[in-house]
Amino acid sequence: MSRKIWKAGTFVYPIPSALISCGTMEKSNILTIAWTGIINTDPAMVYISVRPNRYSYNIIKKNKEFVINLTNKDLAFATDWCGVRSGKDYDKFKEMKLHKEKAKFVKCPIIKESPVAVECKVKEIVELGSHHMFIAEVLSIDADEKYMDDKGSFDISKCNLIAYANGGYYPLGKKIGKFGYSVQRKKKKKKNTNNRKKLQK
Repeated sequence: MSRKIWKAGTFVYPIPSALISCGTMEKSNILTIAWTGIINTDPAMVYISVRPNRYSYNIIKKNKEFVINLTNKDLAFATDWCGVRSGKDYDKFKEMKLHKEKAKFVKCPIIKESPVAVECKVKEIVELGSHHMFIAEVLSIDADEKYMDDKGSFDISKCNLIAYANGGYYPLGKKIGKFGYSVQRKKKKKKNTNNRKKLQK
């Protein structure tokens, strides 16, 4: 097997394609972020990396909070549009016909159309180079009830989430396994002893 060697770059795909809301209910903005993820469990912590020249950068730096809104197929167009247009020129909520919902712990709005919104409080800003990393603690996860089952469990497979990979947006496919399935013991089928006794007669 032969491999092609490229120069070092950002080629860890797929990654989330998220809409980040910031500001306040009265004056808010949305930016599209792909550089985001989980960095700690206890306390729950995440990050977003933002270029300092982005309009939202100073808003987040000043207010020290933001919301990560996960995206799905219905939000694909808005996700791309909010990534190529600047909040200094457009009201992105208005242009994309998105609706604001009041968050529980932060002043910036939640995007109502998003299946899951993660409220975040900035704890540290790390200046890395082209991007500055906002390290934040998760304050709340707000999930749309329409994706809940009768037992109150969240069924993420119904969200039609999308991911970003090498310049494109892709829907998540069918689940092929779950955490730990590779070492899970297979359940032995119970033999029907009553039927066996009948056959022996």
